[in-house]
Amino acid sequence: MQKTFSRGPMGGVRNICVYCGSGLGNKPVYAEAARTLGRSIAEHGLGLVYGGGSLGLMGELARATLEAGGRVTGIIPAFLSEREQMLHDVDELVVTEDMHQRKMLMFQKSDAFVALPGGIGTLEELVEQLTWSQLGQHEKPVILANIDGFWTPFLTLLDHMRADAFIRKNLEVRYEIVDRAEDIVPAVLKSAPGEPRLTGDAELLSRM
Repeated sequence: MQKTFSRGPMGGVRNICVYCGSGLGNKPVYAEAARTLGRSIAEHGLGLVYGGGSLGLMGELARATLEAGGRVTGIIPAFLSEREQMLHDVDELVVTEDMHQRKMLMFQKSDAFVALPGGIGTLEELVEQLTWSQLGQHEKPVILANIDGFWTPFLTLLDHMRADAFIRKNLEVRYEIVDRAEDIVPAVLKSAPGEPRLTGDAELLSRM
């Protein structure tokens, strides 16, 4: 299978993958951050890749991107299409057979990853990208959107892992922390390598 990689106008970024909750959480600031990020993605001429649902932060993010004139790709497994009420108004909607295919397609189509607040699924997707980065399988930026301190307990856990030498200097976890939604896209563009690294990406994509 031939591998192709999209290159955006700035820093090799064309599409940003955002992981976030299918619920709204109990703080209005989370939904506002999702909407702010969606507008920012559109204003920078970038595309959004996300989980395909219309509920919660996912829906707020996607609709804000579309309303601001941005392009949106939703990727959702068939068994979640009703539960998360997939959003049909996106530019591209991909229904996958399972979660593994969904995550690999999200990886393939994206040049950077952002984690907004969310639940265990958001955490799992974030940790997978951190692991692949740690093992040298990609060099795409990973941004933790620490809105109202949401990811602080997770960051504390990472510090604990470092203190107990489970995260070592030669296996450092690479990510950037951003506290404000309006700073996320600029952080991505600043962190992104000029050219996508093909070796690690090709190894991952070959498993599809």
